[in-house]
Amino acid sequence: MTRQIAVVAFAQSDHRRTTDELSEVEMLMPVLHEVLERTGLRTSDIGFTCSGSSDYLAGRAFSFTMTLDGVGAWPPISESHVEMDGAFALYEAWSKLLTGDADTALVYAYGKSSPGSLRDVLTRQLDPYYLAPLWPDSVALAALQAQALIDAGDTDESALAAIGARSRAAATANPHAQLRGPVPQGDHLVRPLRTGDCPPIGDGAAAVILAAGDRARQLCARPAWIRGLDHRIEPHSLGARDLTDSPSARLAAERAGAFERPVDTAELHAPFSSQEVVLRKALRLGEEVVVNPSGGALAANPVMAAGLIRIGEAAARIHRGACDRALAHATSGPCLQQNLVAVLEGDPR
Repeated sequence: MTRQIAVVAFAQSDHRRTTDELSEVEMLMPVLHEVLERTGLRTSDIGFTCSGSSDYLAGRAFSFTMTLDGVGAWPPISESHVEMDGAFALYEAWSKLLTGDADTALVYAYGKSSPGSLRDVLTRQLDPYYLAPLWPDSVALAALQAQALIDAGDTDESALAAIGARSRAAATANPHAQLRGPVPQGDHLVRPLRTGDCPPIGDGAAAVILAAGDRARQLCARPAWIRGLDHRIEPHSLGARDLTDSPSARLAAERAGAFERPVDTAELHAPFSSQEVVLRKALRLGEEVVVNPSGGALAANPVMAAGLIRIGEAAARIHRGACDRALAHATSGPCLQQNLVAVLEGDPR
């Protein structure tokens, strides 16, 4: 890369079980205002805008055009959208800035999972010929992965419970988290996964601002430089994959430069406790690495924004000097089908 790009600001909503009183625009606007205020930028100063959301959650086609009212699309702006988690929108914005066509970018994502049955909605990601007609939901598929890990001797139910407990204890210091502090492990939701092994259903939004080179240093005292960013995908058919491993996450991390030097922090988008087991192994994260100090997706999992939040949380720790080199991960699809890895670094102190 000949151009250095950094995350210079991050903001997110308070993630809640329901936001019936708010539209997507009303939920998103305070987040957009906050992230711009952190840099002193105005909407007219942004060179490129990219968003991530899902029409399936909203229940209407081209629903993302409504949230452009919150951004302000007049005078005309340079804008794009991905029907994916906002982390993948960040990848597009990062690519745009690398070309030199813009110096700043606004990336935002949002999702309201509360109005419908999220477990049913997510079946629409599956292979339309063999899997989707069977309606296996996201929790059932994650349970298959968890059982495969237990059968392979990689974990057990008590170890999974410890991951959930650690994540929600860490979220105590996160005012935006939906679940904080001790949370009962509960009964089996789909064996071997208990309620405490699964993410909460809720609504939320997040936004980051990217900037290039000297512009980044003007906007942020300690930018979180993106040293590498890559995403890869597994086969669509679950039967063609080893659910106890994630080659795509490992390859994305390798291409992003994560293995060149150790990281001190990792924000992993692991909606289920069993998926953290897979990711720790694939990403070569030892016990010395602080994993999900924000609480991760087990504390708040706004669909379509949770991956972008992992990048934002990692960047925010660099901004305030809590870490120097961080790995951020985002996923989409069943059982870690698609994986994105970003490596962020702060300037030497």
